[in-house]
Amino acid sequence: MGGFYGVVSKKDCVADLFYGTDYHSHFGTVRGGMAVKNGADIKRLIKDITNAQFRSKFEDDLGKLEGTVGIGVISDYDDQPLIIGSHLGTYALVTVGRIDNIEELAAEAYRTPGAHFSEMTGNAVSPTELVATLINHEGSFEEGIRYAQDVIEGSCSLLLLADGCVYAARDRLGRTPVIIGRKKGSYAATMETCALPNLDYEIERYLGPGEVVRITAEGAETLMPPGDQMQICSFLWVYYGYPASHYEGINVEEVRYRCGAALAKGDDCQIDMAAGVPDSGTGHAIGYANEARVPYGRPFVKYTPTWPRSFMPQDQRVRDLVARMKLIPIRELIQGRRLLFCEDSIVRGTQLQDTIRRLFDSGAKEIHMRPACPPLIYGCKFLNFSRSKSVMALAGRKAIKELGGTEDDFQEFADASTHRYAAMIERIRRRLGLTTLKYQKLDDLVTAIGLPKERLCTYCWDGVESCGTCPARQSKAEVEEPLPVQPK
Repeated sequence: MGGFYGVVSKKDCVADLFYGTDYHSHFGTVRGGMAVKNGADIKRLIKDITNAQFRSKFEDDLGKLEGTVGIGVISDYDDQPLIIGSHLGTYALVTVGRIDNIEELAAEAYRTPGAHFSEMTGNAVSPTELVATLINHEGSFEEGIRYAQDVIEGSCSLLLLADGCVYAARDRLGRTPVIIGRKKGSYAATMETCALPNLDYEIERYLGPGEVVRITAEGAETLMPPGDQMQICSFLWVYYGYPASHYEGINVEEVRYRCGAALAKGDDCQIDMAAGVPDSGTGHAIGYANEARVPYGRPFVKYTPTWPRSFMPQDQRVRDLVARMKLIPIRELIQGRRLLFCEDSIVRGTQLQDTIRRLFDSGAKEIHMRPACPPLIYGCKFLNFSRSKSVMALAGRKAIKELGGTEDDFQEFADASTHRYAAMIERIRRRLGLTTLKYQKLDDLVTAIGLPKERLCTYCWDGVESCGTCPARQSKAEVEEPLPVQPK
């Protein structure tokens, strides 16, 4: 997915920029970068962080950066920030999102004599460079950002570093968050509010969908007001967001407690212990245990000093190895017990299947699973959660295929009141080897988040696109759409 952080200060901003960007490391582990403007010069650092944390890669080079204006990014794909020379001046740019019509926009750009793209990965155009090309299409940064937001299909939030300021723009439907923080003499733009308190920033305000602001050391001036429609990604609360962060004023950890409590209400499962699949399942499990009044425990502990997040490596064998090696079972808490696990989601289920087998091998009597969101049936087409796999690998989609379902039946399989839904869940339960499996109901998830459904993106679960439109129909091309999240 990626995340960014920007600072404008009356004094040197490098320390705030470095630590603020580092607080977005849970959003990805492919590329990290920072750019700082000092007078007329922009200095930039980009590092490969696939095998080391952002902080360890950049710490020794901080002395090379100096300035009062800076932007940083954790990127899930392309090298960022880019430094762009144009008729608007020299600026640096970072983006987060997904441009679904990138090929069409690039082809249109190529029709202009002399147009070219230099930041190529294979034959693919860099999304950030394409956004820069769109911005350069107009006569000012404000007009250029507006133009880019108007023509991009998908989502694009950005930070643009210019003379003495940072432009911050939230994507048109607000699928990703952008928050303004302030302290004496400094203003910051962040995607994660958890990046603010330890740097002594307070939340100034949340940008609305499509809003564009110009940030200086004196404050944030709105250049484009927010739109009325919002489709913020629900997975931010379920999985991707950090527990200490807030989106639209709603804390992630509190939502996970409410999700767990909703799973426990009406659940008649007799268990000895509730547990979470680390880390994002932990909050859901605490909520379940509190509501059900059962013990909470950790029959698995996570070894984090050397094993990274397993969803990032592109090689499935590496992902499986990481997932196995980082979770260490505690036999004394497993043997002879009826265990219930809360998990943020079940995507493919391949790693979860191995985890369940290991629990039974360690002596578990029963294993019950309670995912915090409904079954994933549609692949995300609005954000870059994963690039490599087909939606046909989804556990829900596999079960539908085995049951003879087609695209015309997806809505029936997504409806928790139907026999087809029950049959799909039973197929998944059997494949995983669980004693019982019950998913969160979508209405309960929406209630736990606390926003109206029409202001949330729930496409992965119900196929409903933006702002209350009818259920989407997937074309054959969309069968290869990226998945919304790769399990840990």
